[in-house]
Amino acid sequence: MNFDWNYLFSLALYPDFWRATALVAWLGLLTWVIGTALGFLFALARQSSLRPLRWFAKTYIWLFRSLPLLVLLIFVYNLPQFMPSLGPVLSVPFWAGLIALVISETAYLAEIHRAGLISVDQGQHEAAHALGVRPVGKYRYIILPQAVRVALPALGNEFITIVKLTSLVSVISLAEILLVGQRLYTRNFMVIETLVAVSFYYVFVVSVFSFFLSRLESRLDITRMTGAEIRAPASALSSRTTNERCIGQEVIVELDNVRKNFGDKRALADVSLKVCKGEVVSIIGPSGSGKTTLIRTINALQDIDAGRITLDGVDWIRAGDKGYRVASDFHDRVTRLGMVFQSFNLFPHMTALENVMFGPRYHGNRDKEALRTAAMTHLARVGMATHANKYPHQLSGGQKQRIAIARALAMNPEIMLFDEPTSALDPELVGEVLQVIESLTRDGMTMIIVTHEMRFARRVSDRVIMMENGHIVNDMNADELKDAPADSRIRKFMLQS
Repeated sequence: MNFDWNYLFSLALYPDFWRATALVAWLGLLTWVIGTALGFLFALARQSSLRPLRWFAKTYIWLFRSLPLLVLLIFVYNLPQFMPSLGPVLSVPFWAGLIALVISETAYLAEIHRAGLISVDQGQHEAAHALGVRPVGKYRYIILPQAVRVALPALGNEFITIVKLTSLVSVISLAEILLVGQRLYTRNFMVIETLVAVSFYYVFVVSVFSFFLSRLESRLDITRMTGAEIRAPASALSSRTTNERCIGQEVIVELDNVRKNFGDKRALADVSLKVCKGEVVSIIGPSGSGKTTLIRTINALQDIDAGRITLDGVDWIRAGDKGYRVASDFHDRVTRLGMVFQSFNLFPHMTALENVMFGPRYHGNRDKEALRTAAMTHLARVGMATHANKYPHQLSGGQKQRIAIARALAMNPEIMLFDEPTSALDPELVGEVLQVIESLTRDGMTMIIVTHEMRFARRVSDRVIMMENGHIVNDMNADELKDAPADSRIRKFMLQS
C-alpha cells in the first residue's frame, strides 16, 4: 500500500482543519487561563489556616484528579437531563467541553501552583510581615511573582497536556482536529495520511505556544536580570547625622512576663524587658537560649503563649486564656519596627532601589520621584547608592545586608531589630555591616541587637542582656559590665565567644 503524499499535502490547506485548529487553540487557552486562576485559589486554600477551607480544597483536588476526563465530559454534557435549566449552555459541545476541562485541569494546576508557593522561602513572608504588607499585597507583589517563575515550566507543560486532551471532546461531537480527521478517513479510508495531518496540526498549536512560553521564561529569569553600577548624585552621597546620642526616659518597647514553649522546650520563661527611646540593647547567649525567639516576638514573627508586649505604652501583643492577639492596627503600626534578618530576605525580583522603595510605596506614597530620592538617600547612608540598579543575586552578602538595613530604614522606624545580622556573612564582610549599625548608634536610633560579636556589643551597647535556657540571667549597662567580676558568667561568655 503506497503512502499518498499528494493527499497529505492537500490537507495543509483544508479549511476544516484550520477551523478545528483555531477551536483547539482557543479551547486550550481558555481552559489553561481559567484553570490557572482557579488553581491558584485552590493552592492558597490548601495552605490556609482555616481547616474547612483546607479540607474542601484537598477534597476537590483528590476527587477530580481521580476522575477520568472522559467520564466527566459525558457527565457534564448529559447533565441537562437532570437539570434542564442548564441545557442552553451544556447542550453546546464547546461550553460543555470547556467546563469539564476546567473542572478537571484546575485540580492539576492547583498542585503546580502549590509547588511554586512552597518553593518561595519563608523569609520572603517574614520580610513582607516586617514591612506591614497585608496578605493580598504580599501575594500580589512578593510571593506570586516568585512562585510563577518556579511553576511556569510545569504550567506550560500542562497547557500541552490540555491541547492533547481536547481530542477527547470529540466524544460530545465538538468538531476539533481529531474529529475532522475521523470524518475524513471514514470516507476515503486514508487513515495513516489523515492521522499524520492531524498530528501536524496538534504539533503546530503546541509549537506556537511553546515559542511564546520560552520567551516569557527568559524574560522572567531572575539570573538574566542584571543592573550596572551607577554614579550617584552628590546629594545622595552626603553623610547623614540626625540626632545627638541621647537616651530618654520614655519606654518604647516593654515585654511583660512573656512565655513561649516549643513542645516540651521552654524558649522564653516569663521574660520581662524594657527598652527606652534612644537605647541600644544587645542580647547575647549560647545557641538555643531564646535570643532570636525573643526578638521575633516583638514584631509578631513568633507568637507567644502568655504575657504582654506594649509599643509606645499601648497594647501591642497579648496572650493568655483568651489566646494570642495582636493590635487591630498591627499592619500600620508594625512599620515603627524595622527588622533586619540573618539571611537578608531581600526580594530577588526587585533591584536594590526597588527593594528600598517598596515599603513606602505600598503604604501609600505615590510620588515616584520623592520615593526614589528618599531611597537613594538611604542607600547612600549604608554605602550602597552606586549599586542601586543591581539585583540581589549580583551582590555580596555584606552588600545584601546593607541594602536590607536601608530597606528597614526607609520606613522611618522608631526602633530597629537586628537578628544576628552578621551570622550569614564571611568574616571579611562582617566589618562593613557592623560599621553601618554603629553609625545608626551615633544617630540616636533605638536598637535591639541579637549578636555573637562580643567586641561590637561592648562597644556600641548601652545595655547587654545575657540569656540562658529562656531566662534573662544578666542585664547590665556598660559601666556594670566593665565592673563585673572576671569570673562572672557574662564576662566568661563574652571572652569565650
